[in-house]
Amino acid sequence: MRLVFAGTPEVAVPALDALLASDRHEVVAVVTRPDAPAGRGRRLVASPVAERAAEAGIEVLKPARPRDEDFLARLREIAPDCCPVVAYGALLPKAALDIPVHGWVNLHFSLLPAWRGAAPVQHAILAGDEVTGASTFLIEEGLDSGPVYGVVTEEVRPTDTSGDLLTRLAFAGSGLLAATMDGIEDGSLKAVPQPAEGVSLAPKINVEDARIDWSAPALRVDRVVRGCAPAPGAWTLFRGERLKVMSLVPAPAQDGLAPGEIAAAKNSVHVGTGSHPVELQWVQPQGKKPMKAADWARGVRIAAGERLGAA
Repeated sequence: MRLVFAGTPEVAVPALDALLASDRHEVVAVVTRPDAPAGRGRRLVASPVAERAAEAGIEVLKPARPRDEDFLARLREIAPDCCPVVAYGALLPKAALDIPVHGWVNLHFSLLPAWRGAAPVQHAILAGDEVTGASTFLIEEGLDSGPVYGVVTEEVRPTDTSGDLLTRLAFAGSGLLAATMDGIEDGSLKAVPQPAEGVSLAPKINVEDARIDWSAPALRVDRVVRGCAPAPGAWTLFRGERLKVMSLVPAPAQDGLAPGEIAAAKNSVHVGTGSHPVELQWVQPQGKKPMKAADWARGVRIAAGERLGAA
């Protein structure tokens, strides 16, 4: 099949690579989000998918909006058989969905109908799911509600961050997407409607969602830190300024700390929660680089009874 691949971030690149390596299909163009400002200089930078496509010598389309007529006209000229999608980042209008013969097929990082939305991996960790996965489905106008072609499953490890899990799913899902293209092309694969039961939503995690509630049980605090890593990053307040908590481990042996109360020793920093304490490993003070929690505690000279989370 003639394919036009749609995707934007680094997590979409393994799937693009898998399709480029296929001897059954030809990726004739990619669609990605426009260049965006990045870094201290805020200069415009192409997306990882755009950079990979340029390396491969493939046409790159960067519509400001997928409903723009110039983009739709060019897509009609290319006449793709199918448009595989991974984390493109914009809603596709019906005018675009109708162009390829076999539609737009999305690789979504959950076992649909669970975790429909922008942040399925983060929500799987926040909810304490033990198993998640990836699904390929035919895009329709509803939110991640189209019929499913195939799935792969992936165990959620106890120490997984969202970044860890998403990286594994990106590679496992790339094989699934390539196999889905094969099955569509030879007619061996039919999309199956999603069940009405088991639907859950995974909206984008915002900064306030990533704020740590130290009165919650340690298990919940751990999930928030792992689920929000690397972005947007779990945080708390210390002496009125934000402190990003990059990693921690539950420490049930430590006892007697109130929620948010800090106990700093020479080589460790424990914080009380609604159940048992946790041990901070890496933190990032506002305006500074990440550092070991023990080094941070020595630098700020924590007083007895000081707490995290207080303004």
